[in-house]
Amino acid sequence: MPRPRTPLLNRERIVGAALRLVDEEGLAALSTRRLAGELSVSGPSLYNHFATKDELLDAVVDGVIGEVDLSMFGTGAPWPEALRDWARSYRAALAAHPNIVPVLAQGPGRRPNALRLADAVFGCLVEAGWPRGQATRIGALMRYFVTGSALASFAAGFPEDAGLYDAADYPHLGEAHRLAEHRAAVDEGAFETGLEALLDGLVLRFERLGQAAQQGSRAGDQRLEQPAHQGSRATNAGRSSGSTGS
Repeated sequence: MPRPRTPLLNRERIVGAALRLVDEEGLAALSTRRLAGELSVSGPSLYNHFATKDELLDAVVDGVIGEVDLSMFGTGAPWPEALRDWARSYRAALAAHPNIVPVLAQGPGRRPNALRLADAVFGCLVEAGWPRGQATRIGALMRYFVTGSALASFAAGFPEDAGLYDAADYPHLGEAHRLAEHRAAVDEGAFETGLEALLDGLVLRFERLGQAAQQGSRAGDQRLEQPAHQGSRATNAGRSSGSTGS
């Protein structure tokens, strides 16, 4: 009877196993020895695909970023709408793998999916009319907001022990023990409230930029017209002087 074939070891299989391990037990559980055991292979065989643990972590993080939907960019949708849809997809991907967020929060590095994400967000903002410097800062701001929202649950941080919140010490936390019970609603609501507030503020800022540009354009037109008026007055004055002299 033929022996069962061992699945071929490749980068995709290694990354998948590493992500499952991190999801289930956290980043500290990820080691070459542990991962090799999960895959039923020898430790050195992993180095044929990833030279270092950091290289493997980069691939794991980039796989998570690859789950983020970028299809809303380049469709002609208004930039606030595109950012809103992207931020929701981004958070959903991170919320599904919260243990990997601390590594992901360090920036795109050499990760292709992460660089494509940064390019899509920046391109959307610049094409909408944002100055390049401000588009860069907005991209950073959005990343800080989304990754921060996925790092941990605010609601789950409050113990369910009602006796902990003595009214003498915490007069406004009488219902705090119920927050964990409503974790999803609290955390999702907080994210949506923050996202809308952030986008509303950016829309106002964008409008002010447009107004400033219009004012600058009008001021420039007035400066261009000024020499012509002065020239006319000088010519008229010269004509007047000539007629008096004659």
